[in-house]
Amino acid sequence: MTIQPIRWKKDRILLLDQTRLPEKEVYIECRTYQDVARAIKRMVVRGAPAVGITAAMGIALGVQAIPEKDKNNFLSRFEKICQTISSTRPTAVNLFWAIERMKKIVDQNPLPPLKNLKALLKKEALKILKEDIESNKRIGELGNRFIKSGDTILTHCNAGALATGGYGTALGIIRSAKAKGKKVQVVADETRPFLQGARLTAWELKKEGIPVTVITDNMAGFMMRQNRINAVIVGADRIAANGDVANKIGTYSLAILAREHRVPFYVAAPLSTIDFNIKTGQEIPIEERSPEEVSHFQGKRTVPQGTSVWNPAFDITPNTFISAIITDAGISEKPYHKSLKKLIS
Repeated sequence: MTIQPIRWKKDRILLLDQTRLPEKEVYIECRTYQDVARAIKRMVVRGAPAVGITAAMGIALGVQAIPEKDKNNFLSRFEKICQTISSTRPTAVNLFWAIERMKKIVDQNPLPPLKNLKALLKKEALKILKEDIESNKRIGELGNRFIKSGDTILTHCNAGALATGGYGTALGIIRSAKAKGKKVQVVADETRPFLQGARLTAWELKKEGIPVTVITDNMAGFMMRQNRINAVIVGADRIAANGDVANKIGTYSLAILAREHRVPFYVAAPLSTIDFNIKTGQEIPIEERSPEEVSHFQGKRTVPQGTSVWNPAFDITPNTFISAIITDAGISEKPYHKSLKKLIS
């Protein structure tokens, strides 16, 4: 079974609408780059690697509509497309990494014909998709060494095929363990307020035939106290140069619980998620989303009218709580400011 959350088909982008899972498996069709930007903002597609892939495809799709007569006009409109897509979500660094890759293609091909440049941009977007799946599989191979047969793994949010090009980072490690014949079980935090764990991780693992139990976010400590969790594995939306990790809100709390109960806490992410321009997690911008994601459930108000609501989408887990960062380029361990740098040397 292969989950394909992002597809390019006849100059259209098809996105598996993650806002409608698990009830319905529906693909929305993006015909313009504006459609793509709206889909990213609305969380039709989510997860740092998947957002990066979709951003690149949105740019490649957008340039197809630009007339090929005037290079200056092309560059002006290309820049507008990049700006529109870059404004969708601020925390996941893969978004900006993918945009920079697309800009590099334009910079490296300064001469017409523009038709060729359009083709090169489409080729680069599809290359980013292919590379992501390959890198996730390497993460799976490397991370699988931390899992023993019989382990129960706790994960938060969704860092699986739905959050990537189609394999997964945290869940990619679990997939790899299963492929090697290890018997593993997964405990998925529901991940309030958007319920990525309850809706998406559980759906994905059920399709894969991997045993999964969903718990509310405030049950994790109780399970660890009972020695029912062998490891925590999460993804990441941005990793600072010192190993501090931005991930879905609630990750920091899990890391504290894991340390208290001596449960190893692993982060799985491609090298593209590491932002070496940011020294610590304190510099990572945190996206704040609509209060209605907290105050309402399925369109019905659950919080008294007029009550203040705060809804940050991510938090920062300090590097001291992290047992290892598993990337496609290798495994990084403390001290992270040295070991992460070695991955790119």
